[in-house]
Amino acid sequence: MAKLVECIPNFSEGRRKEVIEAIADAIRSVEGVRLLDYSYDQNHNRSVFTFVGDPEGVKEAAFASAAKAAELIDMTKHKGEHPRMGAVDVIPFVPVKDITMEECVEISRQVGERIARELSIPVFLYEESATRPERKSLADIRRGEFEGMAEKIKDPAWAPDFGKPEIHPTAGAVAVGARMPLIAFNVNLNTSDINIAKNIAKVIRESGGGLKNVRAIGVMLEDKNIAQVSMNMTNYEKTSLYRAFELIKIEAKRYGVEVIGSEIVGITPMKALIDVAKYYLQLENFDDKKQILENYLIPE
Repeated sequence: MAKLVECIPNFSEGRRKEVIEAIADAIRSVEGVRLLDYSYDQNHNRSVFTFVGDPEGVKEAAFASAAKAAELIDMTKHKGEHPRMGAVDVIPFVPVKDITMEECVEISRQVGERIARELSIPVFLYEESATRPERKSLADIRRGEFEGMAEKIKDPAWAPDFGKPEIHPTAGAVAVGARMPLIAFNVNLNTSDINIAKNIAKVIRESGGGLKNVRAIGVMLEDKNIAQVSMNMTNYEKTSLYRAFELIKIEAKRYGVEVIGSEIVGITPMKALIDVAKYYLQLENFDDKKQILENYLIPE
């Protein structure tokens, strides 16, 4: 296998395991693709899948999973803490090996066009695939969510890149694009006050004047009765996980609140965790290329 592409689609289902497994089976059924991981959260009511493969296989698996989601998920009945606009909410493609970002952009365009044509789901291209600057950010595209998208999409400024300017009645709309690796990183607080998490998120995210490459919202974990700062770290090499974690701890103290845990959703690059270990262990002169055992076991 020469070229290797990663795909990390997010689906608006985190409670019905039979639906999640059906989507997993749709991905597994495609030759040339390996499903690495999938996880789901009942509070967010969302699942995240990670699979890799050759370009043709990844394109087919992305479409097959989108078709299965459109068949089984009804957005008119969906409730959850995470922002969403469709049954399959976002489909990013990430270059892994011997493939360029430009090639991933072309993959995203081909998959997006097919989803619109065969599934009648309107498609917005985002990140590196965006056709205009205001569509680069997923948050901007998704603003209004499923409930507001039917009206938003009628505005010529928000006409989809593929498909008619109308949402699918039950599957909504989807964002498809190419991007660099992203880490979904969440931090839990020992409070049930959602406004504290929202205030902290507003301070730390880039759009609020906080950390570069950080997108953040405050959500409520109903089953645990605690608030959470939910983040997307869009460039862990420029803004590390520990920097966001420490800033949240500082801001939480303003409200007499403490951090009680964190989580990473899906798969993360090893270097992101090495950077965290180097910071908290105060490692001196540590060379991760030479001192990490797994680096000698993983073939080039």
